[in-house]
Amino acid sequence: CRALNTPISLDDIRWLVGPEGAGLLAELGRSAGSLAAIAERLKRRFSPERVHLALEQIELRRRAARKFPDAPRMFFLPETIQQATDRWIAGYKAGRFPAGEPLADLCCGIGGDLLGLAARGPVTAVDASAAALAVAEANLRSLLPPGQGVPPCEFRAEDAGRFRVDRFAAWHLDPDRRAGGRRTTRLDGCQPGPATIDRLLLECPNGAIKLAPASETPQGWQREAELEWISRDRECRQQVAWFGALAGNPGLRRATILRSRSDGSAIVGTVVGQAHRRLPTADRLGRYVFDPDSAVIAAGLTGHLARRHALAAIHPAASYLTGDDLLDDGCLQCFEVSDALPFDRKRLRALVRQRGIGRLEIKVRGVDGNPERIRRELRLQGSGEAVLLLARAGRRAVAILARRIRPHGAA
Repeated sequence: CRALNTPISLDDIRWLVGPEGAGLLAELGRSAGSLAAIAERLKRRFSPERVHLALEQIELRRRAARKFPDAPRMFFLPETIQQATDRWIAGYKAGRFPAGEPLADLCCGIGGDLLGLAARGPVTAVDASAAALAVAEANLRSLLPPGQGVPPCEFRAEDAGRFRVDRFAAWHLDPDRRAGGRRTTRLDGCQPGPATIDRLLLECPNGAIKLAPASETPQGWQREAELEWISRDRECRQQVAWFGALAGNPGLRRATILRSRSDGSAIVGTVVGQAHRRLPTADRLGRYVFDPDSAVIAAGLTGHLARRHALAAIHPAASYLTGDDLLDDGCLQCFEVSDALPFDRKRLRALVRQRGIGRLEIKVRGVDGNPERIRRELRLQGSGEAVLLLARAGRRAVAILARRIRPHGAA
């Protein structure tokens, strides 16, 4: 629960999320002209603090659009927007909580996860910042379907480290990963820290702790919890430690791959297994090259996925896999190989010219090279398109020219 570093008063925050502030934001959304001119006009009606707050909110809504499809109707705080769970992942995570049972959302921030949990049943939202709570409540009200009241949700402005969870069926915690002023992946640098989390688990064993993808977890957690890495649109967004009844596979790891849809998120792939299984190495390049999703790589499940499909790595240190059979698995991006040659810029330039390639996606793994610089050096021209995979294979760097194979039903 991060203490907000903002000169704006709680009264101003409440004004912003109230009828007058919301009306002003709607008016600003329709306004044309420079921000300076708009600000001067608004200062005749509102204090400088409220003018600043309203104009800042327009920018925050723009920044939040990738996380929240309803951002134009929501409210944000600059200190919490980056850590907030996006709407798609929140909806997926909420589906793992019991429906109709009392839940607690600790360190709720602006309500990213709360929006998903509230759809499951009664929730108590807890945060040390009264400003964050005011924004979370406003977001909950704003995003309800017309004609519905606010779900049974209680808002508590208090330290989550002192909050008791023994009366809840399950709880969710998003600890502050910048408690020391800089982002950390160390659990003992978060607030609340390990001692508080242990106490919460004793009070109610059904807990979920949101972490950064690169966070290291205690050995005990790796035995007792199911650790899950979640990606959306090919970017690994967060790690979640699921405990108690929320842990579907205690002691194992899960990678879940989501794709954004206008009506919510779609699970396009998942893999569960033991981390860092030995990865066989191919003695030749197959007809296809497969790129595991970032969540699979972060979870250490590349070896498990390779064994599921009888694939092999093109190099012991590379995540690219290869095989001769076409696969339709949302955990993998698939590329059909057309050419493979040692990574030599002159030879590669001649090849792409011969193929008439004018649009080239370049992916670099384990090889020195800047994709944009390589693209300029290749002097692309023509109407064709391809994907260039630069990686290690055996003892040398190779350039693999390929075409992307879209999985069945992909957007």
